[in-house]
Amino acid sequence: MKALMLKEYGRLEYADCPPPAVGPGDVRVAVRACGICGSDVHGMDGSTGRRKPPLIMGHEAAGTVVEVGPGVSDWRQGDRVTFDSTLSCGACRFCRAGRVNLCRDRQVLGVSCGDYRRDGAMAEFVVVPDRALYRLPEGLSFERAALAEPLSVAIHAVGRANLLPGASAAVIGTGVIGLLAVQALRAAGARTIIAADVDPTRLDLAAALGADACLRADEADVPSEVARMTGGQGADAAFEAVGVAPAVRTAVGSIRRGGTVVLIGNVAPAVELPLQAVVTRELTLYGSCASAGEYPACLDLLASGRVNVDALISRVVPLAEGAEWFRRLHDGGSGLMKVILKP
Repeated sequence: MKALMLKEYGRLEYADCPPPAVGPGDVRVAVRACGICGSDVHGMDGSTGRRKPPLIMGHEAAGTVVEVGPGVSDWRQGDRVTFDSTLSCGACRFCRAGRVNLCRDRQVLGVSCGDYRRDGAMAEFVVVPDRALYRLPEGLSFERAALAEPLSVAIHAVGRANLLPGASAAVIGTGVIGLLAVQALRAAGARTIIAADVDPTRLDLAAALGADACLRADEADVPSEVARMTGGQGADAAFEAVGVAPAVRTAVGSIRRGGTVVLIGNVAPAVELPLQAVVTRELTLYGSCASAGEYPACLDLLASGRVNVDALISRVVPLAEGAEWFRRLHDGGSGLMKVILKP
């Protein structure tokens, strides 16, 4: 099969690779669409340490079932599917509690971090356990369905905050996850949603997708402006979707006493935390990793149109051109959000 292989850091090659084997409980999927995630872009240059070559990357995907392994009874050739990128064991205490994202033996498609290596979906075929599959609603395109994975990350993060209807929220960083978080907050009943970023184009998109106010983080004092917009209190919750120290400080500074910060961004391995503000204002900090059972809700939101992902898809291109589009994304390609690869 053809695949986009990370041969070494900084070098992707469209190459022939052996198709993945189908074992008991497995399903082979012909990939019809696979998104390039920001973590893939950072993984390409080795900065995250979680994409050790050689590796086929890619975890945001959808396609059709072409082969099922022994013991698989719920899936047939031709079924249109997407799949959870986090592959859990299904038996540990976390899996039994529904917290599959915390499974000690989990693997992630398209990730090679030292503990394991799992080829991903930037290929003609990918193999996943049948329990990771989800059937696509009729009429939902493969391109839109590929964004179920990042949407599940946003939905999971919003759920971590346990917000009441009518709550106020700040979203720090309006990349793909931040923009999906804006829409997830709107779907969850948030009353006031304030987005902050340094990119005016992304802020315009945040406004179009449901943010009530948008702030330039490089021009405004974001915490002061959020306080002004929330009656001097600060937001009930802030969602940090960048993963760098300045954004974390902004998130902490933008919430009320007793408020909640949800940390989604995962670029820097360590950041400085404004500890005294967290302690003296009795803030709650949640980490948010991947998702845990949110796929059905995501597919419903996508199929119903309540979440708009078309606005986030910048290009749909052949997998064979993937290396060039990785380069453009890595170099900060102007206006690019989500690039979808099609094998």
